[in-house]
Amino acid sequence: MESKHRNGNGRVSAADEQQDVQLKKRITLLNGVGIIVGTIIGSGIFVSPKGVYEHSGSIGVALVIWSLCGVFSMFGALCYAELGTCITKSGGDYAYIMEAFGPALAFLRLWVGLLIIRPATQAVLALTFGYYMLDPFYGTCEPPNEALRLLAAVCLCFLTYINCRSVRWAMRVQDIFTAAKLFALIAIIVGGSMRIFQGHTKLLENAFEGESSAKSISLAFYYGLFAYGGWNYLNFVTGELKDPYKNLPRAIWIGLPLVTCVYVLTNVAYFAVVSPTEILASPAVAVTFSNLVFGRVGLCMPIFVALSVFGGVNGNLFTSARFFATGAHEGQLPEILGMISVRRCTPVPALLLTCMMSLLMLCTSDIYSLIDYLSFAQWLWTGLVILGLLVLRCRQPHLTRPIRVSLVCPVVFLACCVFLTVVPIFAKPFATGMVLVIMLAGLPVYLVFFYGSHKGKLIGKGKSPNAKVTEFLQKLLEVVTPEEKF
Repeated sequence: MESKHRNGNGRVSAADEQQDVQLKKRITLLNGVGIIVGTIIGSGIFVSPKGVYEHSGSIGVALVIWSLCGVFSMFGALCYAELGTCITKSGGDYAYIMEAFGPALAFLRLWVGLLIIRPATQAVLALTFGYYMLDPFYGTCEPPNEALRLLAAVCLCFLTYINCRSVRWAMRVQDIFTAAKLFALIAIIVGGSMRIFQGHTKLLENAFEGESSAKSISLAFYYGLFAYGGWNYLNFVTGELKDPYKNLPRAIWIGLPLVTCVYVLTNVAYFAVVSPTEILASPAVAVTFSNLVFGRVGLCMPIFVALSVFGGVNGNLFTSARFFATGAHEGQLPEILGMISVRRCTPVPALLLTCMMSLLMLCTSDIYSLIDYLSFAQWLWTGLVILGLLVLRCRQPHLTRPIRVSLVCPVVFLACCVFLTVVPIFAKPFATGMVLVIMLAGLPVYLVFFYGSHKGKLIGKGKSPNAKVTEFLQKLLEVVTPEEKF
């Protein structure tokens, strides 16, 4: 809100609020590419190489998996481009499931996103940021968990403040740190290329020696696809994207091939320099690589990696808040979460909730356990979204679709999602079981508070007991319901 008329006591008038208080279309094509690239390139490329190699059994298979993960993500992104251009409101998965399957399944998607997917993703990123920031100060020792969690919490709180202050600030942070992370990865690629040109190719010889099973390959894909996580995040802010019909697919076509090339080349560089034994022993492959290649100068690499992950946290916070705010607009979360600041035009309540849920996830510092939990939940619901695309084609064949992908694309992608969902049930029964329990626990919550005559009990509307709480928070945070849904 650049300018406002104020009344005598300095408050913004109701008329001005109705005119100005709404989320603006401020995200350009460049910003969109920045969101895709900046959100995808987070902690994954620095954490996942160990997991991919460990479960793939050989360097060659690991590189094939990294390439296939990029192709797979491109298939999914094109499917999401079709959905995002025919259902142009923000909310991503939630909006598409609501349209295809109705409010019950949409609420469960919101529930799982609130309790598992979004906070776990942000916790993984923040913990990785903390690890790489502290690593130069502890040398060969592991940074203490308390310091790791504290720095992760500071990262989350600071970026929440930035996102609450201004959309432009958040986008500047995204663009700047996207450039920083690309610089870090280019440095790794150049360093690895120099070693290869100098004749250090022994580690890449007999690249396909090793054994693997269907179960282990599935887990390798899990870790690889975690590194590509975020390819669908631009869909969560479609309502704020300028000319989404053109810029959404363009951002996908620019962003994903760029990320895939960078990822594959980065892994070639890793494998050319760092031995398999060192990869399995190192929790921070990029740091091990930089120490071997750059020597003392390599001490700067953890800082660049941390900055890279910092941008990933920002992108996740930005899109997560819009996800929860859309749920509030649909009446499936407290009304306060759908409100935006009268001064900043940012979804402050949803951002604060996102931050608090992520801080709770910092109770554990085991990054790989968090990846196990969120990956199963993520692919279960991503598969349901793609099924929804096929359902909408049958139910609403005349719906305007500026982009219509070949039927092969969603069918192949859905089959892969089923594989990625079913196999880990046997490979990681405890983690997948916990996710299913948490997900099903949302069903009675929906029936008690949001179904039929019960709707509105919990969300703070009308004469519900929580209406006063909503009013109090509205005054405290200076937020109002936006004029337009997003």
